[in-house]
Amino acid sequence: MADANERRDYRIFEDFAMHLIGVARSLYGQDAFGLDLDQSVYAIDSTIIDLCLSLFDWAPATKGRAGVKVHTLLDLRGNIPAFIQITGSRVHDATFLDHLRLEAGSFYIMDRGYVHMARLVRFCHAGAFFVVRSKYPLKYRVVNSVPTPPATPSLVILTDESIELTGQQTHKTYTWPLRRIEFYLVEQARHITLLTNHFDLPASHVAELYKSRWQVELFFKWIKQNLRIKAFVGTSANAAKTQIWCAVCTYVVVAIVKKRLALEGSMHAILQVLSLSLFEVKPLAELLGEQLLNDETGEPEAQFCLFPEISGQ
Repeated sequence: MADANERRDYRIFEDFAMHLIGVARSLYGQDAFGLDLDQSVYAIDSTIIDLCLSLFDWAPATKGRAGVKVHTLLDLRGNIPAFIQITGSRVHDATFLDHLRLEAGSFYIMDRGYVHMARLVRFCHAGAFFVVRSKYPLKYRVVNSVPTPPATPSLVILTDESIELTGQQTHKTYTWPLRRIEFYLVEQARHITLLTNHFDLPASHVAELYKSRWQVELFFKWIKQNLRIKAFVGTSANAAKTQIWCAVCTYVVVAIVKKRLALEGSMHAILQVLSLSLFEVKPLAELLGEQLLNDETGEPEAQFCLFPEISGQ
């Protein structure tokens, strides 16, 4: 297996993953989003997969460790990755923005690691909207301020204002209108400040958009926990990328199966059934329907039968 991962070009699996992503996105494209928005909403983030420096010396990171970084553009309608890039862990998050094909009218939700004014200008030129957490300190002057809505039990909007950047470089780099929204998350006891180039959405909706960014964190967590992506078969860059793309393929296949068969079970449950049923000669819909029903009724099978002709089942 390690030898095969060394020799097979990872781009085969990358191309297959992108094909599957296209299928999945067409299935989930009409799914309801938490807010009443017709536009596409994407979350952008990255995660680092730690590696052993003595084995993966081609991927140096910091503090004597090695690692690769998985940059992801996640379509929040269905939580399907729309675009993925794998780089060394030292590559800055904001460089990922250079590789995106921005869609006019769509929203892109990002954390503060993506605050790079020259790159954010691209969104304005493309007619796309960004919502990004602000870095501190940010030099600006207030152009206009609007009244804030009443507080809710979970969210308090503190400020909603149009600003103009006054930093030595930023006032030259970013000259487009900019909106600054500061709010307080009651449950987490956190103050968050956002920057966006969208001025029509209520401030509370912009805050909810940012909160939805955590779906990409759940995507990374699911991939790492369920697909054992931390244990690599092979030590070359090609082997590592092959295994990561195979993990992405698995995630998307499970998402496709869940949607096409209208399954109520979680993706974790579906994956567990599939992984334990590789030798079952049974239609997929029937197999998953039975096992997920058993899970719901609290009567799971103790062990899948691999050789029914021997056991007499």
